[in-house]
Amino acid sequence: MGTDRRRGGPGRGVRLTALLGCSVIVLTGCGSMPVTGDVKAVDASQPGDSQVQVYAVEPREGAAPSEIVDGFLESMTSDDPDFRTTRKYLSRAAATTWQPSEGTTVLAQAPNRSGPLLHDEERRDSETSYTLTGEKVAAVDAQSSYQPLAPTDYSQVLHLVREKVADGKTEWRIDIVPDGLVLGQSDFKRLYRSVNKYYFATGRTDGRPALVADPVYVRTGTDPLTRMSTATQTVRTLLEGPTNWLRPVVDSRFPTGTALRKGVVALAPDDQNVLKVPLNDKADKAGRAACRMMAAQVLFTLRDLTSARVEQVELEGGKGRLCALDADEAAKFSADSGSDGPDSQYFIDAKGTVQKIPGATGGNGTPEAVHGPLGTGAAAMGAVGVARDEQRAAAVSTDGQHLYVASLVASGELAAPAVTSAGKKAADRLSSPSWDGQGDLWVADRDKARPRLLRLAEGEGEPQEVRVPGLDGGRIEELRLSADGVRIALLVTEDGHTTLKIGRVERRGTDEEPEISVEDLRQAAPQLTDVSAISWSGRSRLVVVGKEAGGIQQVRYVQADGSTTSSGASGVLPGVNQVRAVAAADDELLPLMAETEGDGIVKLSPGDNWQTVLEEGTSLVYPG
Repeated sequence: MGTDRRRGGPGRGVRLTALLGCSVIVLTGCGSMPVTGDVKAVDASQPGDSQVQVYAVEPREGAAPSEIVDGFLESMTSDDPDFRTTRKYLSRAAATTWQPSEGTTVLAQAPNRSGPLLHDEERRDSETSYTLTGEKVAAVDAQSSYQPLAPTDYSQVLHLVREKVADGKTEWRIDIVPDGLVLGQSDFKRLYRSVNKYYFATGRTDGRPALVADPVYVRTGTDPLTRMSTATQTVRTLLEGPTNWLRPVVDSRFPTGTALRKGVVALAPDDQNVLKVPLNDKADKAGRAACRMMAAQVLFTLRDLTSARVEQVELEGGKGRLCALDADEAAKFSADSGSDGPDSQYFIDAKGTVQKIPGATGGNGTPEAVHGPLGTGAAAMGAVGVARDEQRAAAVSTDGQHLYVASLVASGELAAPAVTSAGKKAADRLSSPSWDGQGDLWVADRDKARPRLLRLAEGEGEPQEVRVPGLDGGRIEELRLSADGVRIALLVTEDGHTTLKIGRVERRGTDEEPEISVEDLRQAAPQLTDVSAISWSGRSRLVVVGKEAGGIQQVRYVQADGSTTSSGASGVLPGVNQVRAVAAADDELLPLMAETEGDGIVKLSPGDNWQTVLEEGTSLVYPG
């Protein structure tokens, strides 16, 4: 593993040292990373069994301008404390004003350096400029929030001057430089990792506190600017509050101004597996109930980080111990804690009857018709969505015209349709339905004359049209609600292509007159020009079926912020073709299911290969 090489000159600005074996950053000892489930004991050390450290090298005496530029770019990819060595490539003024924390530009590859740009002949000996170019694919802002971008041209000019150094000699230095870092993708993935920090959803109709994942990127290992470990960085960004995109629909229980106590750079559990988090005196304002919710935010945030078990979080304020919370107590704040943990799969057989595969066998159980009218064949169905508590289901007729809601635990007649589409063709009628974590039912009417996104509060009553101001003429083809109910994944068709967008569900108004809208749509997989199927897989990850421009079909994982997950270099899952639909559960230990054209319904369990579950069947789903 190493840094990207700068193209345009010899890279000589860094030195790499591989530290093999277990990294000793915060804690000692090796272990495995927990992958799923509700809140469990969490880890506060750093992940992985090896770490590569990159040391910056100072500019050599008499270095040419091109070497200064190359050295500066490569030094940005180092573990240089406070970028002190990196700043030696800058002029005295620029070294003082340059702000590397102002965000990161991510390029497909390391930036190209071209130049020098010609100046007036009188100035060539005292100043020069070089152009940095590349393909910009993402940006990380000052809040550590990741935004994927459709590939665009990147161009930036670095200006250099000759400046006197300590011994009185003059050397080339960069005096005009943009704030932030510019990194190739491979360096970015080596230096940073995605973590989820958690905040409480606002505006829930059921009144239950539920945590929502807010993905950000933090430095792997020790951060050059703060000297904090990954775990400590993560807690710090949690205390700073939610990212701007998520802020309108969540809040934090930490009082305003709460921060880590000055000087805290490493968090580690004691020999009783209790992680003590020292906070400043602003935290003293929290009451006991709020404090326990604060501790739950920390437990959820840290649980995916590493291998040393943390059984309990204890918060300390300016006056000492505030409160403590263990993992079992924190579980009640999970967005899906209202159910028993749905682990069954549902599908529609060749007769249009809704069937259930019992979940305890991991997709190997014998299918059986569900209880209630959807299991009797009263009407042939083409798509189904099951509530997360598995008490009810919604099904769309085979022609896509009618949406029915029925009990899965009680017998009875099939009720009149809850929604009817006036679309002329099946493809222009109702989408597959989806339930959120509050028990609300969502469906898209694809009628060309009147396309709409509809919500049925608690799965019943008059359907309410939901505003989606960012569609800009696009049409919703499919949708999936997250368990927390504040994020929605949409497949939107526009200009002949169907892409994946994530929206923020904002709930205003009253119970009698609710105002629901989907705001601030953002691309979640801009590298895919056509997406055909989606499913949430965990609290902040999706599994997506799609194609790149001119490419073949892929099944891949992406984060809710659009970044690639750690499942392989690109998140692509090999070994399955002609996929028409996918289904994943909030519990990532449960198998990923896929509906294919040639092999029927197949499953992929963790650490296993794809296996056929059913030779026939459509609309396979987990509850949700």
